[in-house]
Amino acid sequence: MKKSAIGLASLLLPTLVGAMAVTGCDKVKEASEAACGPCGVVAQGDVGISGNAKLDGFFAAVSDLNKAQLAINGDFEANINELIATFGANVKADASISAKVDALTAAIKAEITANVMGNLVVNYVPAKCEANINVAFSAQAQCEAKAGCDVDVDPGEVSVKCEGTCEGSCSGTCEGGLKCDVSATGECKGSCEGSCELTAAAACDGTCKGTCDGTCSAYDGQGNCAGKCDGKCQGSCELSAAAECTGKCSGSCVVMAKADCEGTAPSCQGSCTGECKGSCTGKATPPHASADCSASADCEAQASAQGSANISCTPPKLDVGFELKAGVTADAKAAFGAKMAVLQAKGVAIVQGFTKYSALIDGKVNGEVVFKPSPLAQIKGSLEGVIEAGAEGSLFADIAPGRLGCVIPEMSASVGMLGEIGTKAAANLKAQGGFVASMTGGFKS
Repeated sequence: MKKSAIGLASLLLPTLVGAMAVTGCDKVKEASEAACGPCGVVAQGDVGISGNAKLDGFFAAVSDLNKAQLAINGDFEANINELIATFGANVKADASISAKVDALTAAIKAEITANVMGNLVVNYVPAKCEANINVAFSAQAQCEAKAGCDVDVDPGEVSVKCEGTCEGSCSGTCEGGLKCDVSATGECKGSCEGSCELTAAAACDGTCKGTCDGTCSAYDGQGNCAGKCDGKCQGSCELSAAAECTGKCSGSCVVMAKADCEGTAPSCQGSCTGECKGSCTGKATPPHASADCSASADCEAQASAQGSANISCTPPKLDVGFELKAGVTADAKAAFGAKMAVLQAKGVAIVQGFTKYSALIDGKVNGEVVFKPSPLAQIKGSLEGVIEAGAEGSLFADIAPGRLGCVIPEMSASVGMLGEIGTKAAANLKAQGGFVASMTGGFKS
């Protein structure tokens, strides 16, 4: 049975004490600080703890993941507090984040019931997340350079092994779809991403701009539909997701074969059997930064971990439309409109943050597991592997004995921090996910 990481860390202490015995100091950490200066603390963002690029890369990944989740949770609560003030929700001073979300949701629903005919109509295009290829490559290059390798690779030409969805060029076989630019021709033999100029009235799964033969959720200053149309739309349709376009497509076209791109060079929109240059939704392993470097393989795990810890997510599209009840006064209309504007602005930030948080913790983006393993699981597993290597005596060859007293406590602290992040995430994800579901669903009762 595999030992726990903290238990493995304790196995390193005899080695540590032996290495430090020559200093004549009774306290190992104090001896390290006396010999080499203050020990770094991962929780405070210090990552140059061991002086070993491979090990410090894992400390950096833990630190980056911790900072990301702290920022997301802090921003979420700040946005919820501002919305509570905007909608006048009744919340106790010491309320938990879940209680705040429940009270805010109730207050928003009450406002909608008092002012809106029916429900809010929300046109929602989800956020997308991808591994940070530049961070991964930079970590790989720095690690190889510290090992004395001749690093000379143009960062602009970086390609990675992508265990997930590659969006860009693929050196091998691309499976799952191709994407091509059809802005010039407008001809799309697959699914259109962007805007569709309709040649005839048709259903629009997105924002209808023109006329709607049913009920439109919002209108522009000229009285034209500028929201969700529950009938047929005549004009243009800004698609909320890739869909068939019975007209001219402005944007990109997702197809299954190169021949369907009408001569334009397609990019991969699926899994890539070779190297991917572009974006990677999933685990990205950077290339070797040096043509001849024996340390390259040892550097890969920490570089990939840092890329996963620094995933980036695009903002979602979130347009809120509504039809006011007859008899709503001008003042009430203005007040409600102002509140909806704040809700829409804060909602975009909340949805983007939740999407990134879910991706970091459980690997899910919009409910689908795309990071396998999740960044949290990847970093934890890689760090435990390093600790196992240390228990076998192979970790400390390139670490100065004077720094060992700094390394051991931060190894245990890092594993403990990752465990705490996972434990606290359940409640935070539930609160954030609940609000996001209500928001994107139009706060229907």
